[in-house]
Amino acid sequence: MNREDWIVFLPGLLPGYISVGQYEKNRQRMEANRSWSQGPGVARNGPALLAGLVACGRCGQKMTVGYQRGAGGRLRPVYVCAREKTGHGGGQCQQLDGSCVDAYVTALMLDALAPAALEVSLAAAGQAGARRAQVDQIWRQRLERAGFAADRARRQYQLTEPENRLVARQLEKEWEAALAERQRLGEEYDRFTATRPRTLTPAERSQIRALATDIPAIWHAPTTTDADRKQLIRHLIEQVQITVAGTSEQAEVQVVWAGGHTTTGQITRPVASLTQLSYYPQLAQRARELAHAGLTHTQIAAQLTTEGFRPPKRCQTFTAAAVSDLLRAAGAQQPRNPTRRPALAEHEWWLRDLATHLDMSHITLDSWVRRGWAAGYLHPAIKRIVVQADPAEVERLRILHQTPRGQHLRRPWLTNQQASTDSAEEGASENADKPQV
Repeated sequence: MNREDWIVFLPGLLPGYISVGQYEKNRQRMEANRSWSQGPGVARNGPALLAGLVACGRCGQKMTVGYQRGAGGRLRPVYVCAREKTGHGGGQCQQLDGSCVDAYVTALMLDALAPAALEVSLAAAGQAGARRAQVDQIWRQRLERAGFAADRARRQYQLTEPENRLVARQLEKEWEAALAERQRLGEEYDRFTATRPRTLTPAERSQIRALATDIPAIWHAPTTTDADRKQLIRHLIEQVQITVAGTSEQAEVQVVWAGGHTTTGQITRPVASLTQLSYYPQLAQRARELAHAGLTHTQIAAQLTTEGFRPPKRCQTFTAAAVSDLLRAAGAQQPRNPTRRPALAEHEWWLRDLATHLDMSHITLDSWVRRGWAAGYLHPAIKRIVVQADPAEVERLRILHQTPRGQHLRRPWLTNQQASTDSAEEGASENADKPQV
């Protein structure tokens, strides 16, 4: 039952294990750690720094986090909006690589912390000076108490009658011990002030101010865990909304800071194919012009990189192989010499020719052959893959290529379900035809 529905609430009426304030803090912490669609959840050690904070800019739903194994075995985060697909069998809203979003938001956060870090460092210098003054005051009070004790012992000794020799001897010992304690504390205070003066030195103030420039180093330090970074981000940022422009590499990121201020920017995400690039028409036209000018693939790659064009995925420069794929997709690739290829049997295709016929990537078709989704073999003469596909098989591969991602994994289950339903219906009809005994 919610607190709004309580009839009576008497806090502090009976003694409890914890206070009411601590109980409320515990409830808030447990509510924040819940893993549900309306909250960020607990900060874990995964490399996705914005887990729990990313929302889809199209439908407004919270985006989930997945991981892919990248180069060197490192996990790369992927932010996915697929609630309509998983909950209602619809299509996937959008998906993008999480590293580019994390890098963009991290840069914004570190820039926002730079002026605040300078203020914090100056405040830290003032606090350090105040603490030293407090410690110095404590030392002075200890010296003052030691002086009072020694003066009291002196007066007690002087007021003693001479005939009370035993009492006078004891009071003399106490006076001597008080004088020794005062001298010892004075020597320790002198050593303390020599090593730790009451005010900060200019060098110490410079070191404290230098902490403002060390925040990026602390952020990227090996001792700083991903959970620590996520906690810092959640103190400053409430939500990050992402909207991918169609299927292109352009994405809009809107950062909602704590307090309500928003920052909007554009990022470039890696995409799978050339045709997804927003500048693909200009890129293809420029590649055709350079090819018609007689430049080699290596020269075309260098020229495209110089002019600011970038290939898809995570590459920063064009290569000769990338230019070859680009010219082939743009229809400007020089035809291969068919005399160098041996003749094939009926319903056999060279892998690249079939990929061009199906309007798909030859890399994808090659992976299908390796997985067994398509029949093929390695030609013994020229070491190239040959795909065996009659017209029906070609049509099947075309349909498989046009099927949305992940949909082909659900088709066998649906087929089995339909077969089970048909079998049950047939069995029911047969039982209905049998005579009653």
